[in-house]
Formats: sequence, structure tokens, C-alpha cells
Amino acid sequence: MTRLEVPGHDIVGVRAMNPGPYTLTGTNSWIVGRGRAWLVDPGPALDEHLAALSDEITRRGGLGGIALTHDHGDHTEAVPAMRGRYPGVPVAGARGDVDMRLGDGDEFGPLRAMSLTGHAPDHLVFIAGTAALTGDAVLGEGSVFIAPDPGALVAYLEGLTRLAQLGLEVLCPGHGPVIGDPQAKLDEYIAHRLERERRLVVALDQGKRSVDELLDEVWSEVPPALRPAAAVTLAAHLDKLAGEGRLPAGVESPQGRLS
Repeated sequence: MTRLEVPGHDIVGVRAMNPGPYTLTGTNSWIVGRGRAWLVDPGPALDEHLAALSDEITRRGGLGGIALTHDHGDHTEAVPAMRGRYPGVPVAGARGDVDMRLGDGDEFGPLRAMSLTGHAPDHLVFIAGTAALTGDAVLGEGSVFIAPDPGALVAYLEGLTRLAQLGLEVLCPGHGPVIGDPQAKLDEYIAHRLERERRLVVALDQGKRSVDELLDEVWSEVPPALRPAAAVTLAAHLDKLAGEGRLPAGVESPQGRLS
């Protein structure tokens, strides 16, 4: 178990021991405030992780609520166990088995929800003062896959731009280290997506049409374990080009999706 400090903010992270190609060094759970603390993304249902969360919550005076950035299992698997440990504590998120449905601008304890879809259609970022708990919208290292839902990539880029306009001091991501320069990271994320698009357009102009050809050309550096995620993101990029009238005929689109 790794404890993540956020200097100058009453926030602490607890990283679960569930490393992997999609979880990087593990899933980060975040605890905000004290008197009543608020837990963002309880993470996987691992005994050591649950114990570490409970210890920190006890030190902070109890639990006021559980907020979910999105409903992917590595962020939500521990919800039933935490409900069992803290009966009656509300769970809030954009969809699924929650007690409170949150949308853009809604407040939940000290947290303000901001819709930042793209990685998942229900994805929220939580703003706490000048900190943002970003789930899988922005990671501490690497990039995220974008779900191939209609308009997902356009919405994602718009969401990153909105986040960059908030004057934040720190980002607390769902995976990876704390981000101490939010503006630089968000600029990097936007530039990365636009560079992928540029490379994709070049590949299409060169006559590449199959999924494998496009992945080989545009995501050539991606390791085999992450190629399925690259294919998902390729579908999102193709959807954006199609919506803008820039997709040539005869392009193969990936069928697989990640849940």
C-alpha cells in the first residue's frame, strides 16, 4: 500500500496493490477533508486496501460519503465492502447503483462534480478547492483510452479545455503520481490527442484503411498488451473525423470495446 501526499491540501491518496497494463502502478483512492471525510473511488476489494482506507477515515473522524468518478471495476469494486463497513453512507456517481445521481456542477459534500466524458460516458472529475480528482480522465503518467461512443473524443477535448481554465494547483489522478503542474499536464494531453489525429489523417491520406494498418502507423509505439486499448481509441478518433466530414470511404473501424 502506498500513501500519496498532496501538500497544501487536506487530501490524501491510498494506492491499491493492483498493478497492471491498465492500472499502471495501481488504482488511487482519494480521501478529502476531515470531521467527516469523503472517499473518491474506493478501488479494488483488496483486504489491505480496505484496511488502509478505513484507518485513514478513522483518523479523519469518519466517512461522509463515497463519490465515483466512473463505474469501471478497478475504481468501484470495493463499494459493497465500504457500504458494509459504513452503513447508511451515501454513494454518488453519474450512473449505476448509487444513492445520488450527480451531473455537471452538482455538489456532494466538499466536492463539485464536473462532467468530463470520453474515457467513459459517465466520467466525472471532482473539484475540491484548487485540487481536482481526475479519475481516468487525466493520469499521472501515460495517456488514457477514449471510449468509441458518439462524440466521445470531441467531448473529451472540450472537457480538458474546461478543466484547464479552472486555475487548479494540483491534479489527483486515478492512476500514477500526483500532478503538481496541472496546466502543463492538460496542455500535454490536448497536444497528444491532436498529434494522434494528425498522424491518423496522414495515414488515411496514404491509403491506409484497415485497423491493423492504422494501428501500426499511428500507435506504433504501443506495447502488445495495450493494443486493444489503442484500437478502442482509434474508433473514437475515426468517429470524430466522420462527424467532421473528414473520414474517407472504406475505412475499417474496430469492433471491440473495453468496459
